[in-house]
This record gives sequence, C-alpha cells and structure tokens, in this order.
Amino acid sequence: MPIRVIAHLTSKPETVAETRKALEGFVEPTRAETGCVCYELMQNNADPTDFTFVEEWESDETLDAHLESRHISAFKERASDLLACDPDIRRYTLLK
Repeated sequence: MPIRVIAHLTSKPETVAETRKALEGFVEPTRAETGCVCYELMQNNADPTDFTFVEEWESDETLDAHLESRHISAFKERASDLLACDPDIRRYTLLK
C-alpha cells in the first residue's frame, strides 16, 4: 500500500541558503530510488526558513530504505548545524 509523507524542516535563519542547497541535493537521487513515486520540495513564501517535502512511496519498506540512503544519512550528520529543530516527518495512508 502506498505511503504518503509530509516532512517539515525549519532552517536556522542564518543557514537558509545552505539548507536549501542541501535539500535540493536530495531531489534527483531520491527520485531515482526504488519505490519513489513522487518527491517534491517546497519553500514557504512567507517564511523562507520553512521547507516541506511532499512524498509518495510504494511501501513502508521503500521509505525506510530511503531514510537510510547515503544522501539522507550525510544530511543527518549536518542537521543540527543547519536546522532550528528536529524535522517533523509524518507518514500517511490514503483512505479514499
């Protein structure tokens, strides 16, 4: 069953450009991953520190594999330098 994900990340104000560059770097490699149906990155027009990923994955297993990918693992090591707080990552199942 497909899994939808909404992931909110809040950059520190002084690292917005660096955070954006790092997050943009996820898009192409992630779209090439097995099980990725949709992967979109957005930045809030009213608050440039607010980034959101909207994702769809074929299964929990393919999403879990993505979360262990090299590019995500590398970002996790830098996250505390770039982000104001922990990411808010939520998984959803489409009901209708």
